[in-house]
Amino acid sequence: MRTFELISPQSYSRADVCLCENLQGYTRSAIKKLFDGGLVNINGKRAKASQGVSEGDSVICNLPDPVEIAARPEDIPLDIVYEDDDFAVINKQQGLTVHAGNGNIDGTLVNALLFHLKNLSGVGGALRPGIVHRIDKNTSGLLVVAKNDAAHVSLAKQIENKTCSRQYLALLEGTVKDDSGNITTYIGRSPTDRVKMAVVSPDKGKIAITDYRVEQRSGGYTLCRFILHTGRTHQIRVHARYMGHPVVGDDVYGIKKQKFSLNGQLLHACRLELTHPSTGERMTFTAPLPEYFKDVLKKLSFDICSIVY
Repeated sequence: MRTFELISPQSYSRADVCLCENLQGYTRSAIKKLFDGGLVNINGKRAKASQGVSEGDSVICNLPDPVEIAARPEDIPLDIVYEDDDFAVINKQQGLTVHAGNGNIDGTLVNALLFHLKNLSGVGGALRPGIVHRIDKNTSGLLVVAKNDAAHVSLAKQIENKTCSRQYLALLEGTVKDDSGNITTYIGRSPTDRVKMAVVSPDKGKIAITDYRVEQRSGGYTLCRFILHTGRTHQIRVHARYMGHPVVGDDVYGIKKQKFSLNGQLLHACRLELTHPSTGERMTFTAPLPEYFKDVLKKLSFDICSIVY
């Protein structure tokens, strides 16, 4: 059992919200279990999740020791774009979660990697072997996977130093007026819905920087290229909503009445540029749009053949 101690930096309407913002690495469901188990005290008294917290209150949590559970190999189809002794590049399909979470350790990209690849880095731990960065479950496209620890460190530094370029194509609601632009905001947990991320004040989030460029416009929709300079959770989806043009098919940040029947947002990681961890060679990988994405574009009379990946 470990102890987490906090002097609340501000007032909160609920104690579970206080812990969501200040206890790193714990999901909302995990925090609920702490309260249900009587493991949270405020000012020396057992606390309820629904009670308020005042600035300066003493919050103490008794945290059970984590149980390390290793992911297991599963024969899940995987599109391996490139592979060598240091890393692999995967074209992830929509609907596949990258790694385990919320108690579920099966049916993820990690399970597929363990089946298809011989070696994976151990930097991310037993549940996230090889995982250098993530893309959302219902986002498709390219991500890099490390096959040894040295490669993992190199690739992670490239992402941190912004020398690893990641580009996405997204279909947006409405007609974007400007041909290109930059969105720089702060992103953090939504103050009204803790499941969502949102543009927040600087003291409530982390800086998020995205460039965008319009590729085509047709039928009241816009095909837009996004270039990430940071990697915040749901960054492109939040920034698209912030623009007033949410991603088509996004059931979290999108419009309520969708024109098309989709299984998730039309957002695809189409281009990845990085420096090889061992050779220093600059390498570029591309992945075409999945067929369901192309089908929607065809219905809207976009020029599929002119799309550059």
